Amino acid sequence: MTETPEKIEFKMLDYKRIENDFVSFELEDGTIVKVKVDLDRVGKALNFQNPDGTPHYAINTSVKLSITPPDKKFTVQKNNLKEKNSQPPDQMFS
Repeated sequence: MTETPEKIEFKMLDYKRIENDFVSFELEDGTIVKVKVDLDRVGKALNFQNPDGTPHYAINTSVKLSITPPDKKFTVQKNNLKEKNSQPPDQMFS
């Protein structure tokens, strides 16, 4: 039996998306919910393998939701708005 190292060293891996960005659902009230799963960081162990000999990966993920109500309306508090000329309109909600 091999010893498990005290610290496992990983090599960070690049990745690319190979399918759709979002999975979309329509709720019975007409609301559209889009779900996107992203990889934040992926690494492959350099000094450790799984017990069956396969590579060991460390994968950090995040889930992003986009919800669009049927009427496509939303509200913003007035005190959250900047003065008219402080920035271009396309950057107002970034």
